[in-house]
Amino acid sequence: MRAGDSAFTVDQRRSIDQAIAVAERSCGHSFSVWVGASEDEPREHAVRLHAQLPDSERSVLLLVDPTERALEIVTGARVRRDLDDASAGLAALAMQSSFAAGDLANGIVRGVRQLGEHARPTTLLHADQT
Repeated sequence: MRAGDSAFTVDQRRSIDQAIAVAERSCGHSFSVWVGASEDEPREHAVRLHAQLPDSERSVLLLVDPTERALEIVTGARVRRDLDDASAGLAALAMQSSFAAGDLANGIVRGVRQLGEHARPTTLLHADQT
């Protein structure tokens, strides 16, 4: 998690970090959360931050800009194989409902958990038909 760390209590920060760790273990992709004011348009800022991640192809970046009331989810090419826009949209709705209730930390935790669940690689089972 980057920026805006002072906006969270130690317990909130721990909950966010735990949600990130669980999501990463469950799906094998990396998750980053950036909270703070965007330098420019939130989407452009999120895309730029995502591109700077060490393994952006396998990464998910959540940008939360409370000042602009903006939420952006940026996924790398490999993540998009497992996480479609509809699933990301559902996670965004879950986060926004918590944000609207004034619970920024819980919204982030809910969103990261949901994204991690939906980003699991699909397991294909093949039946041998001989």
